[in-house]
Amino acid sequence: MTADRGYLTLFGLVLCEVLGLPIPAALALIAAGALAAAGSLSPLLCLAAAMAAMLLGDSLMYALGRTTGWWLLGILCRLSLHPDSCILRSADAFYKRGKMVLVFARFVPGVNTLAAPLAGSMVMPVPQFYLYDMAGAALYAGGYFALGYLLSGFSGAVANAFHAIGHYVGAAMGLGFGGYLAFRLWDWNRARPRGPVVRVRAEDVAGRMGSVAIFDVRSHGYYDKGTTRIEGSVRLDPYTLSGPLPDFPADKQIILYCTCNGEGTSGRVARFLSGRGTQAYVLTGGLRAWKKAGLPIEPVPDHEMVSLPTFS
Repeated sequence: MTADRGYLTLFGLVLCEVLGLPIPAALALIAAGALAAAGSLSPLLCLAAAMAAMLLGDSLMYALGRTTGWWLLGILCRLSLHPDSCILRSADAFYKRGKMVLVFARFVPGVNTLAAPLAGSMVMPVPQFYLYDMAGAALYAGGYFALGYLLSGFSGAVANAFHAIGHYVGAAMGLGFGGYLAFRLWDWNRARPRGPVVRVRAEDVAGRMGSVAIFDVRSHGYYDKGTTRIEGSVRLDPYTLSGPLPDFPADKQIILYCTCNGEGTSGRVARFLSGRGTQAYVLTGGLRAWKKAGLPIEPVPDHEMVSLPTFS
């Protein structure tokens, strides 16, 4: 493997980890340190490639967090079984522990991917973000690179693996990521509640509003400013159903809606409620179908909105 390919491989692997892909950048840094000790790579260029990758990835994630807020955090937290609680716990911990979280976040799986977009979503000033982020990047890259450099005599296997990755990095990353997605799909399908749900059309529900009770079960619908909901609907958080259920009106049909593809969240909640003895119906097409039909909506009241803490 040429030196140029070695630097490019290191840059790509580190960047992939920063962007949330299941790539072990620490092992790549250790291998790069071992190769540098053997004279195959330049220590300065290795560290420059790793730092550039981390700063590029973190800049992108910070910018996306600042412009998309909850949306990006929700996407990243899909790795968690409870996406909303993942966001809230991470934001709360970040805010309480302060900006120093950025320095050490890279050493904690899961938190390393969330740190930069959280900083953006929580409006951390740009100069402060880069000050702490660069310190964290230097600590992470320098620490693992130094480990490989100092233990180069015992790192032959890792160095050889790094050479192999240089030849087959595209295929290895593709297969690894594909296997990861396949596992996530299998795990989701295994845990998914079974059984049919009864669906109803928006127009049919609108024609008998006096005899239905509509519940909004969106997984993260109450975070973004300006959020709307079906007029008269009530929030039912899908991640708090393990506790006592609300008192559903006995004389009304329970209608659930969300914004997921295929009504995933409302279907899951309907199956759960059915198992607890409450019949619920799923609104076909969710909130989008309701809006498309021109049916009445309303802003979510301010007191029901969930806000991220901010540093500004």
